[in-house]
Amino acid sequence: MELVLGKITINKISFGSQTKVKDGTLFINRDELMSHVAIDERLDSIDLQLARPGESLRIIPVKDVIEPRVKVDGAGGIFPGFLSDVKQVGNGRTHVLKGTAVVTCGRIAGFQEGLIDMSGPAADYSPFSQLNNIVLVLEPKEGITRHEHEEALRIAGLRAAAYLGEAGKDQTPDETTRYSLIPITAHANNLPKVAYVKMLLSEGLLHDTYLYGVDVKQILPTLIHPNEGMDGAIVSGNCVSACDKHTTYHHQNDPVVEDLYRRNGKDLHFVGMIVSNVNVRLADKERSAEYAAKLVGLLGVDGAVITEEGFGNPDTDLMMLCKKIETLGVKTVLITDEYAGSDGLSQSLADGTPEATAVVSVGNANVILELPAMERVIGHLESVEVIAGGFSGGLRPDGSIAVELQVVMGATCQLGFSSLAARAR
Repeated sequence: MELVLGKITINKISFGSQTKVKDGTLFINRDELMSHVAIDERLDSIDLQLARPGESLRIIPVKDVIEPRVKVDGAGGIFPGFLSDVKQVGNGRTHVLKGTAVVTCGRIAGFQEGLIDMSGPAADYSPFSQLNNIVLVLEPKEGITRHEHEEALRIAGLRAAAYLGEAGKDQTPDETTRYSLIPITAHANNLPKVAYVKMLLSEGLLHDTYLYGVDVKQILPTLIHPNEGMDGAIVSGNCVSACDKHTTYHHQNDPVVEDLYRRNGKDLHFVGMIVSNVNVRLADKERSAEYAAKLVGLLGVDGAVITEEGFGNPDTDLMMLCKKIETLGVKTVLITDEYAGSDGLSQSLADGTPEATAVVSVGNANVILELPAMERVIGHLESVEVIAGGFSGGLRPDGSIAVELQVVMGATCQLGFSSLAARAR
C-alpha cells in the first residue's frame, strides 16, 4: 500500500467569488461553503470567519481542527464512514491544503474544550496559531442533546474541510511525499522491528474517537496501516481537555508516524500501527490491553512506541499496555503529558508501573498562564471560566484571562505535536 501526499502550500486566505487556490492564496466563496454546512437541521445558526497568524484574535471554545484534503486517485474517499463509503483508504494520491485548517467553534457542548490565540503568549504553545484558520461558528438548536450537538458540529467541520479540499484537486503540489512500508516478512537488513500503539480516547460522555465512522469503544484493538490515519480514517469526536486532545488534524498529521517513516529502513523497521481504545471499566481496560499486547506479540517486534490520549483514567490504560507488552520482551517508549499541579510538585500521573522505564513528557498542563485581552474574539469568551483549566474569576473586566495551560488547544499533545519537551539536567 502506497500513499502519495501532494502538499499545496497556502500562505493566505481570503473570501472571494469562487473557491480556488491561486498563487498560494485560498479564496473562499463564503455563501457556497456555508450552504454545504447548513443542510444539518440540528444547527440553528452558522457563521464563518477567518483567523490569520499574528492577528489579535482569540477563538473559544474550540471543538475540532481539520485539515482540508481531497482524494485525487485511489480507493476510498475523504473521511470514510462519514462523508464517503467505507472503503479502505491510505493508498493512491491525496492532495493537502497545507498551512490552513477548519476550526469548529460555538456554544459549549462539554466542559473540556479549549482556545486558540492567533498571537500573544498562548500562540507559542499551539501549532494551530500558525495556520490560516477558517472558523465555523455553529450554534445548535435548543432542545437537542449534547451528543447531537457534538455530532452536528463534527459533521459540519468534516463537510467544510472536504469542500475546501476540492480546491486543491487539480493543483500541482509544491511538495510530494510517498509513504509505504517494507513488508513485515522482509528482513530489512536485520533492523529492529518497531510497532506504534496509539491510544484513542473512547470513554463516552463526549470522549469519543471514530475509525471508519465506528465509535472505537465498540471495537477491540486493531492493526491498521499508518497511511489510513493520514488519509482520514480516524476522526475526533472528543470534548476533552484541549491541551492533550487529539484533533482530527493531529490524526491526519501524526508526528510519530512521520518520524517512524523517516527512520524506516535506516535504523529501524516500521511494521505497522495498532489503535487501542481507552475504556472506563477495569475489565474493559484489561481486555483491550491484553488484545493489543497479543497483536504486538504476533507482529514479532523488538520495540513499541505507545502514545496516550487524555489523562487520569487513561493513565491506567497506558500503564497496562506498557506492562503487558514489556512482559513479552518488547521494549516500550511511552509519550504522555503531566498534571503535576501549578508548581509541578504533585504526582504527575494517576498510575504507574515499574516497567515504564522510558517515558517522554510533553509538559505540565497545570501551569498557570496570564493571557492578554484580544482585539477580537470568535465564539464565547465567557466559557473560559467553565472549561477545563479555567476557573471562576479567571476572566477579567478588560478581557484578559488567567487559565491553566490545559485550555490551549494542542499545548501538550501526547503525539509530540507541540513546542514543549522534557530535557535531562
